[in-house]
Amino acid sequence: MASDATARRRGFGALLVAVALAMLIAGQTVLSGRLNPLEFMVYWLVCLLLTGAAIVAAFLDLRALQRRNLHEQRRLFQATLEQIANEARTKAPPQSTTRPGEPPSKSGRP
Repeated sequence: MASDATARRRGFGALLVAVALAMLIAGQTVLSGRLNPLEFMVYWLVCLLLTGAAIVAAFLDLRALQRRNLHEQRRLFQATLEQIANEARTKAPPQSTTRPGEPPSKSGRP
């Protein structure tokens, strides 16, 4: 599910960049000298707006990626803590051969 939203965001951003790039190329080659001053201003303003929208889409994608990464790190950290706790519970504590308050014997026998 998350990859669908990511693919949509990235596809939309790529489309914005592609249209802005096509407008840049057309504006510098085919339309150079053919636009009156008002058309020229509007054309390049639209190109600027498309470029800005592509930048905003990239930042939104970055924020979503950071959010997903943080969620995954927290989930992994929680799973690791649970695994450590489970391993600590299953290990039996070492058995002592001495009674509480009695010093251990040097021969190894009680």
